[in-house]
Amino acid sequence: MSDFRTRLKTLHHGLLRLHKSLLELERAAYERDVAPITSTGQYLNLVLDDPAFQWLRELSAFIVMIDEALAQKAPPATDADAERLIAQARGLLSPAEEGIGFARSYFEIMQREAAAVLAHRDALQMMNGLME
Repeated sequence: MSDFRTRLKTLHHGLLRLHKSLLELERAAYERDVAPITSTGQYLNLVLDDPAFQWLRELSAFIVMIDEALAQKAPPATDADAERLIAQARGLLSPAEEGIGFARSYFEIMQREAAAVLAHRDALQMMNGLME
């Protein structure tokens, strides 16, 4: 396995962990503030359609971009592709109080959930390891 594939797989895995953590935190907030989620099907529908989870779709779409780069056969993904995706991930994971979309919601969840701050820290450490 080439270095760039290893780096992309590491990025993919780390972002999936972050995504899972953020989903769990949003689920807990939804159940606390709106209503209990009683089935996996209901949860999936909420993740796909409810505004409370909409902000996470940008991260979901980015993870799919990494999947596509890893699956790309002709031409195969390159070191430059890996560098570009790592840089994009770093930009995406930049919470912003004055931002919009993902950046704003990411900032907000980190203000209210210590677990989000820890998941963010882990994602940054993973990305920093990809730059060495």
